[in-house]
Amino acid sequence: MGSGQERVNGAHAGGKNALVMMASRLLKGIAGGILLLCLITPASALDIGVGQLAMPIEDETLDVFTYRPTRCAAPSLLLVFHGTGRTADSYRNYAQEIADRACFVIYAPYFDRERFPNWSYHRGGVAQDGELLPEDEWTIEMVDDLIEWARLQEGQPDAPVFLFGHSAGGQFLSRLAAYSTPLDVERIVIANPSTYVLPSLEEEAPYGFGLLPETTARERMKAYLAAPVTIFLGLEDTGDEDLTMTEAAQRQGENRLERGRRVFEEAQSVAEANGWPFNWRLVYVDDAGHSSRAMLSADEIFEALGF
Repeated sequence: MGSGQERVNGAHAGGKNALVMMASRLLKGIAGGILLLCLITPASALDIGVGQLAMPIEDETLDVFTYRPTRCAAPSLLLVFHGTGRTADSYRNYAQEIADRACFVIYAPYFDRERFPNWSYHRGGVAQDGELLPEDEWTIEMVDDLIEWARLQEGQPDAPVFLFGHSAGGQFLSRLAAYSTPLDVERIVIANPSTYVLPSLEEEAPYGFGLLPETTARERMKAYLAAPVTIFLGLEDTGDEDLTMTEAAQRQGENRLERGRRVFEEAQSVAEANGWPFNWRLVYVDDAGHSSRAMLSADEIFEALGF
């Protein structure tokens, strides 16, 4: 049997070891908590309010204007595509009301004229001078990357995504829905564009499905009509300011309101004739002309977005 001093020293050592073990467990608990917090906290979530980011595209960047509302713990993403004026920051601002009311984080990409002239932005970069371009050159192919990047900013890889485009932005989204239908968006709102993609094999791209191989054209036309598209029209949008007036555009109607009604009716008819799913909706805004602000602030925007 050891001496009393040995027993005291042993007790001290045992107590010291117990403290070390307790400290170790505490540190492991803290480390685990930090790891869990990292997993559930957005990796680079936006600050509250307005902002501006740069999305990498190949060797360049795309400016993206943003807005995050207050008291919005699990937001959906609303990607807003500007009109021919290229005022992405204004479109972001006009969308703030719907963001506040419906818990959206806004991402509004800016497609500058130098890199994205009208044929490349308005009409999606699908065809030029009557020739279909390679798919990897289509501007609309950037949207999948934009969605993935926006979700990464939020740290939410499965965040619900809604798309809204007005005027030229609506033309762009019509080409996206027709030729490169995104698979995981909740709704594609096409508001007051000058032109659409008609569900027609006779009308050439970028106004129809002509120029595509017939089998491919029919497959994509079917996907287009099944996509969650909303045609969103202002009942006063009957003017001709900045209205596209090519021969193909004029075949769609005399003004934006008439063209929107026609594409919806034709799409519905083609889907019924072929027994295809049809998931489009047609939503009107009273007393709204060709105004992105009026369309984004109208109560009907909730119906357009599928709420």
